[in-house]
Amino acid sequence: MSDLSITISAEKPGDAQAIERLHERTFGPGRFVLSAYRLREHVDHLLELSFTAHIGTLLVGSVRQLPICVGDTKALMLGPLTVEPPFRKHGIGRMLMERSVVDARAQGHRLILLVGDVAYYARVGFKPVPKGRAIMPGPVDYNRLLVNELIEGAFEGVEGAIRPDWDYAK
Repeated sequence: MSDLSITISAEKPGDAQAIERLHERTFGPGRFVLSAYRLREHVDHLLELSFTAHIGTLLVGSVRQLPICVGDTKALMLGPLTVEPPFRKHGIGRMLMERSVVDARAQGHRLILLVGDVAYYARVGFKPVPKGRAIMPGPVDYNRLLVNELIEGAFEGVEGAIRPDWDYAK
């Protein structure tokens, strides 16, 4: 893999079909019942904070960020993050996450939440949300609800239901 050049770039509208096929292959039809997908039903992800990974012209990974609120506090929901199975374990997911976190911070965002494995996401600053502070729509394993404070202390006093940011409603 080290001899292949990986390009991380902002998602473009023309990438949507290839990304959807990637999601179908990696997550299957069960992805639509996940709590995070319930949020995605109402607002689109932010293209300026969503990225793709290519090796040559081949799309091998994608990460998206969705505008949400936790109670009345604006935040982002990272995901889905996916990499084609043959290209996993080569740092592509981490490259996508790092780019999405760096760009979100640069654009003035304060918080990113996601549902995922703390051991994997802690590498880029995510930590568990304290129990009861944020409520997902539908069932979720709250041990996997994570937050990244892009500004130290940004999650202090934040609590409530996680919902789409209606300023971005479809």
